[in-house]
Amino acid sequence: MKKLLIAAAVTSTLLVPLAAQAEKIGLAMAQQDTFLTILKNGTLEAGKKFGATVQVEDAGNDVGKQLSQIQNMIAQKVDAIIVNPVDTDATPKITKMVSDAKIPLVYVNRKPVDFAKLPAGVAFVASDEKVSGTVQTQQVCKLLNGKGNLLVLMGELSNEAARTRTQDIEDVVKTPECSGLKIVDKREGAWDRTKGQDIMTNWLSSGVKFDAIVANNDEMALGAINALKAAKKWTPTSIVAGIDATPDALASMKVGDLKVTVFQNAAGQGAGAVEAAMKLIKKQPVERFVNVPFELVTPQNLSKYAGKN
Repeated sequence: MKKLLIAAAVTSTLLVPLAAQAEKIGLAMAQQDTFLTILKNGTLEAGKKFGATVQVEDAGNDVGKQLSQIQNMIAQKVDAIIVNPVDTDATPKITKMVSDAKIPLVYVNRKPVDFAKLPAGVAFVASDEKVSGTVQTQQVCKLLNGKGNLLVLMGELSNEAARTRTQDIEDVVKTPECSGLKIVDKREGAWDRTKGQDIMTNWLSSGVKFDAIVANNDEMALGAINALKAAKKWTPTSIVAGIDATPDALASMKVGDLKVTVFQNAAGQGAGAVEAAMKLIKKQPVERFVNVPFELVTPQNLSKYAGKN
């Protein structure tokens, strides 16, 4: 009987290692502003769904810190790494580091500058930035009946999304139906609400004439609205446009302030990044670019987007 019990114990311990080990995914975040926090949470939720553990590192918008965090993930031999890059110009170095370690890599939300040269085992999950600033500015053009002066608040220009969204605005202004629009000034607000407010305050102090403010994201747009209200220059017909459809932006639109935003599915991007990472871990095919579509949001269709971001 004693021998039987010992044999049973040995057999049961041998069975333990046969249980599937959860995949470990490293998530390197540039920072955690309103939008990126929603993206991070979407990643964590998707990790639970796939039975994977997600280790989150926040670079605090520091490129050097993010590179160090990624090196640590490589040293820990994580099964895959998801990167929301601080500076998209640093992505060739990140791609080489992770690929040399033979670890699947997924960029999320911010397009790597080496996108066209991404090797096998690397994917990019985001929304097509050629759409975001385009539909945003086309709607502003419609509200202005095709003519007026624009002020542009740009995100960090080290970020491909800021450069593309700004180029979208410039491209729309060149189209025949919107050729009456003119960009009178553009400033870098670094995606930040306070910086957007400060820039708008300076514009108001300078006396620049404008008909609409077009911002690369909602945070800067909300900052511009705050500045207009503080200077008593806000009217119900004031036109300010953003991108992302964050909860604060939708709340602003609901009370009649923000006139235009573009829904960018933050949680969907996070979930898509985890799904792509899991496929790459299992050597399954993944598109180089996994597109999570942008959608125009106006006061007319606002209710459709409540609670989505």
